[in-house]
Amino acid sequence: MNPIIEEITAAQVKHKIAPFKVGDGVKVHTKVREADKERVQVFAGVVIAHKGSGIHETFTVRRISYGEGVERVFPVNSPNIDKIEVEKDSTPGKARLYYLRDRSGKAAMAVKEKRNKQAAPAKT
Repeated sequence: MNPIIEEITAAQVKHKIAPFKVGDGVKVHTKVREADKERVQVFAGVVIAHKGSGIHETFTVRRISYGEGVERVFPVNSPNIDKIEVEKDSTPGKARLYYLRDRSGKAAMAVKEKRNKQAAPAKT
């Protein structure tokens, strides 16, 4: 990226973002302004893509709502994103999970979950 653009946008880049990757189940808390009130709306789903860098970084979240697949693209550094919570950690096999678009039901959200490395109880 152009160094002049990087310098100008450096102040707008968020640094305190929960680390997430493609395949993770996330809850994105977005600020919604209705008339003179502001509230937080949650969009929960699976991250199917993560693109860009710096101020142009975006990620796509997909969920199934009333039997229909719904996708939403969020800019990571948007002031309208309140926070991002990682619900489910995973180990994806690909950089983009666009193949989930062709699936329906439980298979549409099926991503290999990461297993917790917990020590087995010692035998005595």
